Amino acid sequence: MKQNVGGFDRILRLVVGVGLVGWGIYAQNWFGLLGLIPLVGATLKTCPLYLPFGISTCRTEAAKK
Repeated sequence: MKQNVGGFDRILRLVVGVGLVGWGIYAQNWFGLLGLIPLVGATLKTCPLYLPFGISTCRTEAAKK
């Protein structure tokens, strides 16, 4: 898959994912597993929901120049 998650977006996904998983463990609730979705997205640097809309928060070589 094409990488489309940039730096700030990735950090935000990590924080939200860890928070949801931590809350799930603390509350002993299965909804904490939803935190795995942003964690996997941040780890793989891709978001399947961004693809149909053509959204990318990842910097490209053209943007750096």
